[in-house]
Amino acid sequence: MAALQTGIRNRAETVSSEERSALSIGSGNVRVFATVSMIGLMEKTCLDSVLPFLEPGQDTVGIHVNVSHCSATPVGMKVWCESELVEIDRRRLVFKVAAYDESGLIGEGTHERFIIDKDRFESKAASKL
Repeated sequence: MAALQTGIRNRAETVSSEERSALSIGSGNVRVFATVSMIGLMEKTCLDSVLPFLEPGQDTVGIHVNVSHCSATPVGMKVWCESELVEIDRRRLVFKVAAYDESGLIGEGTHERFIIDKDRFESKAASKL
């Protein structure tokens, strides 16, 4: 397995659908790609980029998002995200993220994830019940 290192990049795409619109999600009253949908795409792009480099039983969870959503995307338009791992601080990973639609940039910023032991993490979360 290759070592986790800065510079790892990824790209993922989706379509701005009714189900991903601000109106459907409840975060707004318009039929455009919701900010929460954009952030979800950003998180997935980052997660998928590092999964091949993790040890068995490890995963990552999002711990911080700092992004702007600077342009609306209508329902039906293709959307994609590009990510780059720019910092590794022990188990904390920092990514630069940018999202685009067919007309250009729609959002950008940073996202942080933390490497976890999946079983231990889920057990600790379940203990809250």
